[in-house]
Amino acid sequence: MITLKDIAKECNVSFSTVSKALQDSSEISEEKKKLIQKKAEEMGYHPNIAARTLRTNKTFDIGVIFEDKTGSGLQHQYFAKIISGLQEIALENGYDITFTGNVLDNTFDYYKHTVGRNFDAVAILSADFSRDDIQKLIKSSIPTVTLDYMQDNSHFCVMSDNKQGMEELTEYAISMGHKKIALIYGEDTLVTGMRKTAFLETLKKHNISIPDNYMLQGLYHDPITSAQAANDLLSLTEPPTCIFFPDDYSALGGIRVLNAHKLVPGKDISIVGYDGILLTSMMIPALTTYEQNGEEIGQEIARALISQIQTKEQHNHQILVSGRLLKGSTVVKLN
Repeated sequence: MITLKDIAKECNVSFSTVSKALQDSSEISEEKKKLIQKKAEEMGYHPNIAARTLRTNKTFDIGVIFEDKTGSGLQHQYFAKIISGLQEIALENGYDITFTGNVLDNTFDYYKHTVGRNFDAVAILSADFSRDDIQKLIKSSIPTVTLDYMQDNSHFCVMSDNKQGMEELTEYAISMGHKKIALIYGEDTLVTGMRKTAFLETLKKHNISIPDNYMLQGLYHDPITSAQAANDLLSLTEPPTCIFFPDDYSALGGIRVLNAHKLVPGKDISIVGYDGILLTSMMIPALTTYEQNGEEIGQEIARALISQIQTKEQHNHQILVSGRLLKGSTVVKLN
């Protein structure tokens, strides 16, 4: 196995110079770094992870908690993009990512597992944040970043700007002449609360009031509950002219119900999604929705974690990542 000493001998430099060059240290000139890095590649050098861990007291491994409650896994494009962005920045900085946890095992302890695996940091993308072990992890000295969850400004959180997203969607529906707008929302989370508040405040700004039965709870990424809610809305004496779904995938269940009622989205009734997944942009007509910037969210999570690892300081603020309105063709213009 090729060692740093072998490379140092070939390049006629010291062991420490090789070590610094391979770590891209600014103490070594760019010309010398390129020479040493090229020689290391030619000789087939691979860093010894165990040795690096002993030397730096770091595992260069970031744990990722992702409880897949819907069974969709990485088929959920929003999370797939987040994980892709996170991995990109992690790898650029020499870190691996490791998925951790088992949602089917109620005895599993995320905090103990994190300590046992000696992760340098943890990204909590999807979990029951009320769990004692998750709370203990968030409040511990282990660098942690949460996705779409903030509590008492006590840790670092990266969020999609849900307030902006729902405001833009609601403003657009109103601009198209809609006043009978219904909202099917997801389970009770911080994200849901932000979206509901933004939706109602935007309606109020335009002096629009809606009946209580225009607001129904479903589940994120679940076409079945959204289909049931859509059917309930269409059965009302005075049904809405526009229906907001919790996310794009859930909207697919609603579209099936609309088809059963012989209603064509964008012609006989208007519908809106959320997330901006590729599938619904390829529909005919394309779904009007709000695209969350999952890749940038993942990159921000990775940068925040690595910054905390390197500075050994924990940060406790929030980063909001904006998305963009995709108008599609499923909101009809009312006269």
